[in-house]
Amino acid sequence: MQKSKYEIDMTNGSIMDKLVSFSLPLMVTSILQLMFNAVDIIVVGRFSGSDALAAVGATTALINIFTNLFIGISMGANVLCARYYAAGQDKEMSESVHTAIALALISGVLMAVVGFAAAGWALGLMDTPPDVIGQSTLYMKIYFLGMPFFMLYNYGAAVLRAVGDTKRPLFFLLFAGMANVALDLLLVIVIPLGVAGVAIGTVASQMVSSILVLHCLYKSEGSYQVRFSRLSVKGFYVKRIFQVGIPAGIQSTVINFSNALLQSSVNSFGSIAMAGYTAANNILGFLYVSVNAVTQACMSFTSQNYSVKKPKRMDRVLLDCILLSAGISLILGVGAWAFGSQVLRIYTTEADVIQCGLEILSITTVPYFLCGIMDLFPGAMRGMGYSAVPMVLSIIGTVGTRILWIYGFFPYHRSLHFLFISYPGSWIATIVMQAVCFFFVRKRCRKVLGETV
Repeated sequence: MQKSKYEIDMTNGSIMDKLVSFSLPLMVTSILQLMFNAVDIIVVGRFSGSDALAAVGATTALINIFTNLFIGISMGANVLCARYYAAGQDKEMSESVHTAIALALISGVLMAVVGFAAAGWALGLMDTPPDVIGQSTLYMKIYFLGMPFFMLYNYGAAVLRAVGDTKRPLFFLLFAGMANVALDLLLVIVIPLGVAGVAIGTVASQMVSSILVLHCLYKSEGSYQVRFSRLSVKGFYVKRIFQVGIPAGIQSTVINFSNALLQSSVNSFGSIAMAGYTAANNILGFLYVSVNAVTQACMSFTSQNYSVKKPKRMDRVLLDCILLSAGISLILGVGAWAFGSQVLRIYTTEADVIQCGLEILSITTVPYFLCGIMDLFPGAMRGMGYSAVPMVLSIIGTVGTRILWIYGFFPYHRSLHFLFISYPGSWIATIVMQAVCFFFVRKRCRKVLGETV
């Protein structure tokens, strides 16, 4: 089955080393992406001031709300392509790939139109302070013009992950990120465009990464080769992609809606707290993408093994993923907590901003391994084709807990530290529900695959 040095046979041989081989490039890719995004924040914070830093940070939760539904759908494409690839169904694999890329293009154009039109209105709903809303709106409008490129890269990378290739997307992002850094320096320091400069640099880098991933798929010799003349939206594959992808996207969107509510609570403390949250949230982003790389591995490995009817191997995949995710997040989380002050100084030199960031990091970093475990159970269930119930449980556990905390307890204990206790609390509540759900899904899947528990 393995046809190139970039692909991984997920259905045979040892598991942990292949999980590491799959996860590590994906982790580095995501970390590099965040580092390049951090350059946006660092450059604008250092050379355009705390108002510009707060303006960029105020858009993060909203951008995630707008984009995560469609990124979630790319998970459905990943699961479907992984199944067809492992089963050797070349015709179905090719047709699902072409459908996925067509969906990426359509959704990217749609997001560009909606995001550009609704930017100012949505930021107003979040009570973005008057001193930053103008710059925030400008940043969002420019950012959303790059959505077609953003979606094409994410869907193309999802196809490559389905066959175990996480290395080439790393190379593509590295090249695009270097272009982003160069443009940031040019358009903020040399040509002082402020938030508009970093937005333009981001769009340009997204265009570069999408061109590179599409060129890779075009030049591929396997069943995932893309020919633009064959792009089409076939209902059968759309339905199967949506069965997994829509619930995953809704879950991510609703969770980011709860983050937007939390952002609104942070906004009530003023621009200094907003700037501190922007920096701290960027650090938490490094933790998230690290554990998310393992979640993506769990989903792809589970999907391929499900297609070849290896339930015992699926169990081992999940166990190894839990060990890998917990180990990575504990190392990074403790490091972020211990050196938080030094890391925050990379983003800003203002003592008040650093203090606000430290309040947030003190309660969220060390227990971050809970977030990784929380995401692994839904990842495994999506790999088996079950996405709706994990979505509902994640919304109840994560969003429900945070809304209860924001509106029920936070008004009586107003501090950033107390506000962010909602993070580990929501992770614990969701883990309990997802673990129970996984037990029943696992039992049902074993019966479907002809094996008893």
